[in-house]
Amino acid sequence: MSAPKTLIVGISGASGTAYGIRFVERALRMGHLVHLIVTNSGWRVMQEECGIAGSGAGAPLSVWLRAATKDDLSRATLHNNRDIAALPASGTFRAHAMVIIPASMKTVAGLACGYSEDLLLRAADVFIKERRPLVVVPRETPLSVIHLRNMTTLAEAGVHVVPAMPGFYAEPKSVDDIIDFMAMKVFDVLGIEHGIPQAWAGPRHERA
Repeated sequence: MSAPKTLIVGISGASGTAYGIRFVERALRMGHLVHLIVTNSGWRVMQEECGIAGSGAGAPLSVWLRAATKDDLSRATLHNNRDIAALPASGTFRAHAMVIIPASMKTVAGLACGYSEDLLLRAADVFIKERRPLVVVPRETPLSVIHLRNMTTLAEAGVHVVPAMPGFYAEPKSVDDIIDFMAMKVFDVLGIEHGIPQAWAGPRHERA
């Protein structure tokens, strides 16, 4: 596995919060340090889609986060999205990479326009201006021309745009397998070893 890294993870209010949850869980279990930022609408969607309750303002570390760290909360920091003085807001805070998973179209638009109204957008804006690894996982389909143009702007600025489009060549057997596939894709983009067995195994007729 890769040496421990410091990762900033944002979960915004879009369908697909399970992807963000799984990415955080995997990162923590591999020993990485995670600075988590969840928007108010992100908490709402997490509750609706995954049954994970929280509060956008000063939320306590959730049960799922405790489980992911085996109660070693020294590796996980949950930031208030309204706290623009938090560590991730500064370019002097050194983190290996930032991931927004999932990214709502409001978040994508804010990044494309340089509109840093909260901690999540501010932290991501820092990564763009500092040319550090930033991965954005846009929410599910469909996408308008406006959405596509905003994502093109991000890609031209050096952001890795990784749509939530799971591949089926790994022959997933469950929804968990599909969620793991997206986590794997993000880790691959960042060059972080993960041990998730989702690689292409070659044509069926050529397998032993």
